[in-house]
Amino acid sequence: MLEKGHRLVGRKIGLTSRVVQQQLGVDQPDFGALFDVMGYAGGEPVPWKVLHQPKVEAEVAFVLRSDLAQAHASLVDVINAIDYALPAIEVVGSRIDKWDIRITDTIADNASSGAFILGTTPRRLGELDLELCGMVMERRGDPVSVGAGRACLGNPLNAVLWLARKMAALGQPLRAGDLVLSGALGPMVEVAPGDVISARISGLGSVEAVFESELAEKRS
Repeated sequence: MLEKGHRLVGRKIGLTSRVVQQQLGVDQPDFGALFDVMGYAGGEPVPWKVLHQPKVEAEVAFVLRSDLAQAHASLVDVINAIDYALPAIEVVGSRIDKWDIRITDTIADNASSGAFILGTTPRRLGELDLELCGMVMERRGDPVSVGAGRACLGNPLNAVLWLARKMAALGQPLRAGDLVLSGALGPMVEVAPGDVISARISGLGSVEAVFESELAEKRS
């Protein structure tokens, strides 16, 4: 992606659910890169042709105000480094038929990342209860997934802490301005062309993902 002129804007954390870890036979999360071309504003149509067997999940996104380059970052370091949080929908995908994947597959596929949609209500950490924040995701008004912050490694901040330590160990620490998608708050949901998916997270507000129809893709 970098060789094509795209910018690296942050990182995503995957496999934050203990159940999914057990399914894939792993005991820790994984991570992927986020590029500018993957990001969409709420309500901005996401082209169907860039997706692969897409599924969506609601997450808490964080934007950093300072670097997290410590060799063994603490939770206090993470809290001090975060500028604000946003509601987000991540679109994940797989090029492997019917999502019959193993851990090596998702690592090779950029942690299954495809696109992300951000809300527009930045909140400071002091305004949020990230462990207990409830999440409801709906398809055109019908609930399709529910969850809470504790589904993400007990607290989304725990996921960011894991990522900060991992990236520092790899010599690619998280930097000021980076966007971090911290992981799903509830079950993933399949989407189809023309779907409209919205997610509400307590204290953070809402975000909406709109997917172009295949007909619109063929006309473009």
